[in-house]
Amino acid sequence: MTLRKWFHLFWTTLVLGMVVSLVIGLILQYSDQEFSVMGLSAVGFNVMNMLLGGATISVLSQMGFFAYLIVRFIAAGIIRSKKVWDLLQLTVVIVALFDLAYLRSTNFEGSGTFISYSILPLIILIISLGVAYWKMKLTNRNAFIPTLFFMSAVTILEAVPALKLDNAASSFFMLAPLLVCNAWQILILHKILENKKS
Repeated sequence: MTLRKWFHLFWTTLVLGMVVSLVIGLILQYSDQEFSVMGLSAVGFNVMNMLLGGATISVLSQMGFFAYLIVRFIAAGIIRSKKVWDLLQLTVVIVALFDLAYLRSTNFEGSGTFISYSILPLIILIISLGVAYWKMKLTNRNAFIPTLFFMSAVTILEAVPALKLDNAASSFFMLAPLLVCNAWQILILHKILENKKS
């Protein structure tokens, strides 16, 4: 990857995160009058905070993406069998999705049931399956499980600060840009790394 390609990925992801955060933030602000970013309620000030929040979330997404690429590179060197690596990734996906529902239902006892806390992992799983299928269509079938792993397990790990709160608005405000930025990065990766000679 050249510096120019990395700049393209960085800036497009940054702008995408800012736009999605602004749209989601404005929807949340106008649908829930109590919603405010950083405890401030002035709309103009909130717009700036939403843009800055989106930029921060997009940078977090990019850090998670490059961390995943490094871990994947190291794991491919240690675990020689593709089947074992794929099974390990699927196991982590299942554990991450289950823990997202289970740990939140036990930590926030009284505010919901395990079934109500299972809705968010189910939404993340559906989006992850859709992006993984799309990536598989763009490249090859070997991209399905790594994309599913990145879109679900890595996104959940990146969203831990918002998931620690029992607040749907904060979870939605952080997860929506994260999912969009992660999907953008994983879907465009093969185009950025494409060698023009091949």
